[in-house]
Parts: sequence; C-alpha cells; structure tokens
Amino acid sequence: MKIIRRKGTIAAVGIILLIGIITTIACWHGTRTLFASGKYDNEQNMVETIMDKTATPGVAIVSSKQGKAEFKVYGYADVDQKKQVTEESLFELGSTTKAFTALAIILLQEEGALAYSDYISDYLPWFAPTYKGEKTKISINQLLAHTSGIPSWSIRLIPEGITEEMLGTTIHKISDIALDTYPGTEHQYATVNYDILAKIIEQVTGISYQDYVTQHILVPLGMTDSYFSTGQEKKPDQLTQGYRVFFGKSLAYNAPRYYGNIAAGYLVTNIKDLEHWINAQMGISDVPDNLKNAIQQSHEVDIRAAGYVAKNQYYSFGWNNDRVNRVISHSGSNPNYSSQVIIDLERQEAVFVLANLNSTAPSLIAKNKYEQMNGNPMHTFKYDDSYIIIDLVSSFLVLLAAIGITLKVIKLAGGKNQNIIDENARRGKRIRARITLLFRPLLLVLVLIWPYLLNYNYNMISVWMSYSVLLSMGLAAISCMLSIILACINCSCLKKSCYKSII
Repeated sequence: MKIIRRKGTIAAVGIILLIGIITTIACWHGTRTLFASGKYDNEQNMVETIMDKTATPGVAIVSSKQGKAEFKVYGYADVDQKKQVTEESLFELGSTTKAFTALAIILLQEEGALAYSDYISDYLPWFAPTYKGEKTKISINQLLAHTSGIPSWSIRLIPEGITEEMLGTTIHKISDIALDTYPGTEHQYATVNYDILAKIIEQVTGISYQDYVTQHILVPLGMTDSYFSTGQEKKPDQLTQGYRVFFGKSLAYNAPRYYGNIAAGYLVTNIKDLEHWINAQMGISDVPDNLKNAIQQSHEVDIRAAGYVAKNQYYSFGWNNDRVNRVISHSGSNPNYSSQVIIDLERQEAVFVLANLNSTAPSLIAKNKYEQMNGNPMHTFKYDDSYIIIDLVSSFLVLLAAIGITLKVIKLAGGKNQNIIDENARRGKRIRARITLLFRPLLLVLVLIWPYLLNYNYNMISVWMSYSVLLSMGLAAISCMLSIILACINCSCLKKSCYKSII
C-alpha cells in the first residue's frame, strides 16, 4: 500500500510540475513584459513598451500641431501574415464614433428637422421606459449627454446581427427598460443612448444612419476610406485583424458584429482620414460652412444639459469636455479594437491613436504623446489595464484549478484507504468532509452566477473578456464538483469504517 501511495504521490507531483511548466511557458511573455520597466526616453520606445506590456499587435497614430500632421505606425495589422500596419490600415473606432453621431444630430437640429428638447417618444412612440415603476420620457439632449438614466449594463441587451433591422430590434429590446436615475439628473455612460439617436436620425431623414453620416459628414470632410462596419467590408485588404488577449498573448479574434450598436462604435477608418477629422475640429481645414458651424457647436457645453463627470469635466455631444482648458477627448473600445483621441482646441494640438486590440494602450500612448507635444515628460506604464489584469488573474486561477483537478482525479482513480482506527483522526476527517459539502456547493453556485451579480452574462464575457475568464470558471466548477464527490465518498467510507470498528 505504501508503494502504491508513493507512486501516486510521485505521479501527482510530476503532473503538477508539468502543468506549471506549460503554464509558465504560455504566460512567460505576458508576465515578463508586464513587470519589466520598459523605456520612455523617446516616442518610439514609449509606444513599443506600452504595446509590449498590453500585448497590442498594431498601433497607428496621427498627431497634428497647428495644422502640421505627423503619422506613425507600429507593429502588425496581421501577425500571422506578418503584415505591417500602414497609414492606410483600417481600424474600428469603438466609442470615438459617438462624436460623428452627435454631429449628425446637430446638423439636423440646425436644419429644423428636430430639437434637442424633443422626446424620444416624439419619433418612436413605442419607446416607454420607466423610473420607479412610472413611465417617463427621455429627451434628445439627455441621450447626447448620457443623462437619460438608461443603465450602463444595457450594452448586454444589444443583440448580435448585421442586418439593417437590428438597429430597430436593439431599441425595441430596451424600450421599456427600468431607468437607474430620473432623466436629466445624473450622468451614466450607456452606449445605447447613441443607438437611439441613430434610430431618430433614420426616422427624421428617411435614410439609413450610415448613409446620412457618410453623405453629410464623411464625404464633405474627405474621409473617403471610412465606412460603417456591417459585416460586409468595403476594403478588406486594408482592414487590420482584430485581437484579444489570452494568457498574456494576443490571439486573432473575429468578434461578433452588432449593427444595432453601429452609431456608438462601428465607424471604420484610418489615420489618413482622421487627419481631416481632427483638423476640422480645430478649425484649420476647408470645411463646408454648415458643417463647420455644427462642429463648433459640438464643442460648446451647456452645463444645464451636459453630463457632469468631474470638476470642470462634462460629457456633451460625444465628447468629454474640459471647459477650463478647452480640451476635448474620448476613448473607444470594441471587443477587438480600441482608440483614443485628445484635441486641444486652444493650442490647436491633437492626437488620435488606434489599436487592433481592446486595451488601454491607445489611451496611454495618446496621453504621453500629448504631454510630449507640450514639452512635458512622459509617464510610465500604470498597471491599471483591466483587461490585462483580468487575464493575468484568470490565467493564475486556471493554473490553480488545473492543479486541484489533477490531484482530485488522482485520488478518485487510485482510491483511498479510509479504514482509520484513531477516533480523533476519523472525527477530523469527517468534519473536513462536512465543511466541504457545506461550502463547495456555495462556491460552485457563486462561480456560475457571479456574472449576473455584476449585471453581466456569459455571452458578454465570451465576447468582451479574455478566453481565460471562461476557462477559469469552467475549471473552477469542475474542481468544486470533484471536491463534492470526494467529500461524499469520504463520508461514506468513514461511516463504513466506523461501523466495522464497532463490530
């Protein structure tokens, strides 16, 4: 019996070491680069350091200072094909799309087609949200400022699909939603606010949202490479491959498409086109008068209608607006892309960063580039990238769960002698088994339901988070079930052992 146990122990140790080695190799790049210092002595080293730490495959940057533009590209548009990022490489913008949508609303307001004070129900009569059980109305300016009261978790209600009716389907799904706050009282960022604006644009104009924005904004600005992603790519050779992080590495990821979220995050563009966009914001490009006036209006903040974010910081017309320093900015995230724009209207300086991974890399790079443009030192990487941290923690939990499962499987396969003569030892083992039977089912339930406790769901996790999250959840659930099975077996064996000792 001792020989068998010794062999089982050796096998268990060997398997655990093997799991540890494999996991270390898989995560080595991520853990090594995450805690390395990196270099920040110049722009190139700063960008490459941040890309390395966030596992971002490719980055494109356009900056403009008093109308003089500069383009910088780094890394890969497609890692497997060794295809480099170029100035023509296309990226999904994510939420930096919202400023385009707001600009369309301003144009229509100037034409007299709608008013900011109009209610959603004026255009969509079936839209009837509630607050504390009572039906209430939301105005267009509340949608623009994210003060509608629609909860931020409503993003998980957006259905997957690329057909044109998905925009209407999305709005119908939230038409009777219970609001978190009374409209107009508090700022709460909810991406679907801008999808509702898109539907209103369609109702007013009689054409699709993307056609209106293309005809009245993109074409007049000379953004000829830009289009809205609907699953049928206009320039597939220029579109970068999107990625997601897994075990500290980036893996190619073709994320689901959400036509119902088109106005809030699915403009596809490149840094050459974005030069026209940022220069138009600063008033230093040739723009039609109506569009120029609308752009200037988008920078104005009516604090009575804007969303209050922090001291002197307001959300208005698709921009985070610093009223004191006259700086507008916005970040963007899609499941496999991200972006950041910063525009200093006073100094006429701007930077726009695109990446083909959902990470904080564009925000960190844009802020450092902006500081460098103003003669200030760049900041080192902060370990606050939620996606990287979640992946790192989940990867560690995968390792622990894999080791735990291995040990439990070995116990189940090899069996265990429960003929314990010592009463104290038998009592202690019985108590441990009962504790396991009490707490492991609770832990199992927690593992399975925690997404819903945070207003997430499994689909949202599978789309937005690292593969390691679902893997760690699955392995943790298996480990819990094996613990319960072992505890049941131990209790049964202890009862038999006790009965034999009495006899």
